Amino acid sequence: MKTCDIFFLYLVIILHFSVSSSSPLVFPLTHSLSTSKHSSSPLHLLKSSSSRSSARFRRHHHKHQQQQHQLPLPLSSGSDYLLSLSLGSSSSSSSISLYLDTGSDLVWFPCRPFTCILCESKPPSSPTSLPSSATALPCSSPSCSAAHSSLPTSDLCAISNCPLDLIETRECKNYSCPPFYYAYGDGSLVARLFSDSLSLPPLTVANFTFACAHTTLAEPIGVAGFGRGRLSLPAQLAPHLGNSFSYCLVSHSFDSDRVRRPSPLILGRFAEEEKEKRVDDFVYTELLDNPKHPYFYSVSLQGISVGKRNIPAPAMLRRVDRHGGGGVVVDSGTTFTMLPEKFYNLVVEEFDSRVGRVHERADRVEPGSGMSPCYYLNNQTVIRVPALVLHFAGNGSSVTLPRRNYFYEFMDDGDGKEEKRRVGCLMLMNGGDESELRGGTGAVLGNYQQQGFEVVYDLLNRRVGFAKRKCASYWDTLNQG
Repeated sequence: MKTCDIFFLYLVIILHFSVSSSSPLVFPLTHSLSTSKHSSSPLHLLKSSSSRSSARFRRHHHKHQQQQHQLPLPLSSGSDYLLSLSLGSSSSSSSISLYLDTGSDLVWFPCRPFTCILCESKPPSSPTSLPSSATALPCSSPSCSAAHSSLPTSDLCAISNCPLDLIETRECKNYSCPPFYYAYGDGSLVARLFSDSLSLPPLTVANFTFACAHTTLAEPIGVAGFGRGRLSLPAQLAPHLGNSFSYCLVSHSFDSDRVRRPSPLILGRFAEEEKEKRVDDFVYTELLDNPKHPYFYSVSLQGISVGKRNIPAPAMLRRVDRHGGGGVVVDSGTTFTMLPEKFYNLVVEEFDSRVGRVHERADRVEPGSGMSPCYYLNNQTVIRVPALVLHFAGNGSSVTLPRRNYFYEFMDDGDGKEEKRRVGCLMLMNGGDESELRGGTGAVLGNYQQQGFEVVYDLLNRRVGFAKRKCASYWDTLNQG
């Protein structure tokens, strides 16, 4: 059989599988707090989450300013939601838990022997042995070029010591892809590429590409990159499940019981006959292309309404410029939404003009929580706060946030000597001055603000959609039968 005939037969098989796959695959996402053995106060959880969000966002821009001539960095490695995968053949498979991260495009995990530099304050690592069935990718593989930022295969094979005559005849398949460096906004790693079977019952994906890292900096946990890139998990599943995935994050408000509920991750799309039974209640906005950060899911934010007042967004949040600066990244790995300082202040001023005239400002709580503004609340009454609406580009593309997504109430016991007082805080963060953000991401829509929505990444139609859901019961519905 001719090579072209073999390719055509392979393509037909893949297309048949993709078309005949009638249902998407549903998997549980586990919040990292659900695995913690130590209970923390609301104030401590707020402070750690806000510090992590701020450091991740700002270090990305700090590194961008220091490395103008180097490659752009993903926002972060993610740190909130975990996905479990199984790699390898049935006789040598390894089960691994990885952070879900829509802000990067690589699937990797720590391999034994493993060293994590500057990981003393990080979650404990669980390195895995490389499955015996895994094979190293050759230097001539397109995936190898993708991992090395599109470096030509001839250069990669030369680095791998493939002889010149074999480079010229493109016969370097026996020479492995060399190690590569991959950096996040707050960490980095050196890894090698391998391929093996990926098990996502009932689907098994052969020749799935992933990276094995023996050394990392501040990255103890592996990552399942869901960004827009060749090596991302959705891109590798696209021939089987189509160009779509979504998740529905359970509204937890740091409650220990709710944080243990699984959040559904939905890979693939429903068949046409199933779609007809489902109401398309998503609010969609178009994806923006980013020449410098192609793996980001960037969208255009036109403004934010606080109550009846619409506050227009600055130009940098409405578009992505030719240098890759601006736009709002929909990100699963950052906890809280980060806004440019001037825009953030306008939103806060309007919110405070409504709430601050009724409730005392909790100035003492704000430094300890990392959030602002915060207020002391009356224990017996339900506080009234103005509605918060995000206006994305597109006709009718406005998303009204549930109150719990932007206003968090908790009991503060002070230093233990004072009477406990009820406190409420606005859950948005200051991302820094616009001048410091130029050339990088303008803002980030964090996962806390995405709670209680099914967020769909429709890559075929180049859009992101939001639909209100009761995500805890949605998980039960999706798993019936």
